[in-house]
Amino acid sequence: MIRIVLVDDHPVVRMGLRGMLDAEADLTVVGEASSGPEGVRLAAEQHPDIVLMDLRMPEGDGVEATGRIRARVPGVRVVVLTTYESDRDILRAIEAGASGYLLKDATPAELAEAVRAAARGETVLAPSVASTLVRQVRHPAPPALSARETEVLRLVARGFTNADIGRELYISEATVKTYLLRVFGKLDVADRTAAVTTALHHGLI
Repeated sequence: MIRIVLVDDHPVVRMGLRGMLDAEADLTVVGEASSGPEGVRLAAEQHPDIVLMDLRMPEGDGVEATGRIRARVPGVRVVVLTTYESDRDILRAIEAGASGYLLKDATPAELAEAVRAAARGETVLAPSVASTLVRQVRHPAPPALSARETEVLRLVARGFTNADIGRELYISEATVKTYLLRVFGKLDVADRTAAVTTALHHGLI
C-alpha cells in the first residue's frame, strides 16, 4: 500500500484528491495539510511514501516545504501538484528535491500512475514541464548580474557612454569598463550591443 499525504490550502481540492486516490486499491491518503509548515510536520509524523505538494499557499511556500521534508524525512518522495508551470516554479521545485511536477489538469488515472511511478523511485513530469526542463538544459539562462552590473548595463541600454556612466554612478571610467567586462563574461558576449540584447532577452534588465 502506498501511503500519501496531501498538502493543499483548498479543502475542496484535497477532498477531490482523497476521493480519487483512495478509490485505488493500492493507494491510501494518511493525512491532509493546508499549508507548507503543516505539511512538513505531518510528513515527519506519518512518514508517508509520497507527499503531493501544492506550490503556492498563503501560510507557506510549497518549494520551501519540499526542501524541509526532504531534509527531515529521508525516503519520502515529494511530487508537486499545481496549476502553475512557469520556468522559475519548475526549476525551484526540482532544485528543492521534488521527485515530480504534475499539473492539476491530470486525469485520475494519470495521477494514480504518477504516484505509483514516484513511489518506485521514478521522476514524474507533466509533458509540458518536461519540455520546459529540456529547453532550460539546451538554452540555460545566464548567471545573474549583480546590482551594480545591472545598473551599468541599464545605462548602456539608454545610450550612455562609459564616461557618462561613470559620472552618473560616481565611479571611474576604468571601473565602468571592469563592470562591463564582467557582464560580457557572464553573458558570453563580446560587445555592448550583444550584452544589452542578451540581457533584454533573458529579462535581466
